[in-house]
Amino acid sequence: MAKTTKSTKKVTAPTGDGASSRVELVASSTGRVKYKGDFEVPKIGTKEFDPKTLLSVYRTMLLSRRLDEKMLNLLKQGKGFFHIGCAGHEATQAAIGLLSKAGEDWFSLYYRDMMMYLMLGGDAREVLLHHLAKADDPNSGGRQMAEHFGSRVRNILPISSSVGAQFMPAVGAAMSLQRDGKNAFVYCSCGDGATSQGDFHEALNWAAREKAPVLFVVQDNGYAISVPVREQTAGGSAFKLARGYEGLARVHVDGNNFFEVYAAAQLAIDHIKEGKGPVCLVADLVRLLPHSSSDNHTKYRTAEELEADQREDPILHLEKSLLEAGILTPDSAKKLRKDIQVEVDEAAAWADAQPDPDPSTAMQHVLYEGDLGLDFEASVPSGEQIVVVDAINHALHEEMARNEKVLVYGEDVAGGKGGVFTATRELTAAFGSSRCFNSPLAEASIIGTAVGFASAGYKPVVEIQFGDYIWPAMQALRNQVASYRYRSNNDWGCPMVIRVPVGGYIHGGLCHSQNIEAFFAHMPGFMIAMPSNAADAKGLLKAAIRMEDPILFMEHKALYRSAAARSPEPDENYLLPFGKARVVREGTDLTIVTYGMMVHKSNNAARVLEKEGISVEIIDLRTLLPVDMDTVFNSVAKTNKALIVYEDHEFLGYGAELAAQISDKMFYHLDAPVKRLAGKFSPVAFADSLERALLPDDDDVIQAARAIVQH
Repeated sequence: MAKTTKSTKKVTAPTGDGASSRVELVASSTGRVKYKGDFEVPKIGTKEFDPKTLLSVYRTMLLSRRLDEKMLNLLKQGKGFFHIGCAGHEATQAAIGLLSKAGEDWFSLYYRDMMMYLMLGGDAREVLLHHLAKADDPNSGGRQMAEHFGSRVRNILPISSSVGAQFMPAVGAAMSLQRDGKNAFVYCSCGDGATSQGDFHEALNWAAREKAPVLFVVQDNGYAISVPVREQTAGGSAFKLARGYEGLARVHVDGNNFFEVYAAAQLAIDHIKEGKGPVCLVADLVRLLPHSSSDNHTKYRTAEELEADQREDPILHLEKSLLEAGILTPDSAKKLRKDIQVEVDEAAAWADAQPDPDPSTAMQHVLYEGDLGLDFEASVPSGEQIVVVDAINHALHEEMARNEKVLVYGEDVAGGKGGVFTATRELTAAFGSSRCFNSPLAEASIIGTAVGFASAGYKPVVEIQFGDYIWPAMQALRNQVASYRYRSNNDWGCPMVIRVPVGGYIHGGLCHSQNIEAFFAHMPGFMIAMPSNAADAKGLLKAAIRMEDPILFMEHKALYRSAAARSPEPDENYLLPFGKARVVREGTDLTIVTYGMMVHKSNNAARVLEKEGISVEIIDLRTLLPVDMDTVFNSVAKTNKALIVYEDHEFLGYGAELAAQISDKMFYHLDAPVKRLAGKFSPVAFADSLERALLPDDDDVIQAARAIVQH
């Protein structure tokens, strides 16, 4: 560590929109204009450090560089699959890594952060096991592509390839540090291209609002793959983009200069740990390799530019300083490089000899595989009659009282309002604003921060106000949440509950009537519930909150206060298992498989059909992932006919999978083709007459059932 443990700093208020007041007369080593930030960064050099520390940093930088070279050679030998280089980024990561504590601070990396991984305790063998996708790869067991590091013991969140996916989990992790009273920070890094993503701005906004302890590090190497930053970013620098967030401090550094980055980062981390809010540190540096092994940067960069970048090699800059200080000699530098080469070659040979992942493990860790220790259906619902929305509210109250790590948040959920459907009413009054609070109106932020909270041991129960508005969060849901456990090889879990009101029959029009289950049922890693009555809603929600997977909990808006969906309230110990359907009504002539609102329409139809001598058995799936096909198959074996009723579009809807499974597994039991009754292939219109024409009603179910029975 540096001998000076705390640098003198001067924090000034932002100077408004006048960029000219931030321009320094001296350009950085990259040749790009450098801007003044909110810190007065002192100049430091070798004298402020223990020589052993600098030699260790220099050695680790050489190790990172040699690993880049070795991995590219392995690719040429057909022993690797992909590579993303760190070359040129070493000084910035080394400086901040020296100020960081693995296992205490938190790290939301991106795919060019190999030097940071090494600074946090990674070694050549780990990196090469990861590169070669070996079974013992500690980052993912061969499930992630190269340079996607993650480590539970070091607090390194698993990387997603999606650009910008790292921002919101970092904010969630930072807010967890605040709640836990820990004097630590979250390092969140990205390239200049990622600052064009909306998640970058959502993260800056929420972090600034909360004064969250996040150090946002923009490693600006001038290119987003092949697009130069001058074309990518308004004003040519993410430093300018960050200007508008009150409560966010900024600093702009020469990322090729280890000493300058260290001095600035030390000020920034002190600022963060003093509770003054997040910092955006923009480091101008060079990218000495193409974007990846699949890229050829000579197609879009001139030879002169590439040669100029080589002259700004951060390793050469540090080496020069060490030579001038007498800490290093030409001979010792040469020997160190040779030693590193031998170390990496030996590590590569060792890693290459390790076993590949066993194909039989390919399906492991999609979901939690341990024993939850839950006592399902320990009681029978026998309380007062209750409607669905009250059952959900009571479940939240009980689980928040039971587990102080349960957090409820989303748009409008806090305070007296309690959400647009009042499902979260009185939670803030009962448990405080730190446990039930409003989020910004940004669905990607809600889901992304929940990833960070869940990683840090909290149980976020978040609300997306309508299923129709979940789509801005789709990147986080698909590429972060769903695969979190799998891609970390069970090192990390992402348990959360995502409550989402869905469905039509409320005159909600195109953007308040959507059904979303078919999209999410196609994503390994989720569990999905859709209760049809109050008792099931309470039992499934309480179980979901105690489980270890991300759960999409869909609540049909038309059932919230429906008399048909009322039931006796279960007690606080009532939990329902996922993957166990309910036989709503027994019959002998036809099986109707359904869920949610359609349970009631099917029940209405069955009562009419009974008067005609047609006996209908109704199966309420209750959960769609996992789905209880055994109960369905047993029913079809008895009735020999099946009708699947669901509200979403018939074409490629969830019912299509049910029909396929019944046709495949029960073919010899069927006396008629499996039929589906579902919504028309159209958006849901606003006018009552149009909505009724598009969504299934009782008569539609009756007619479909008659046609099958009479087949």
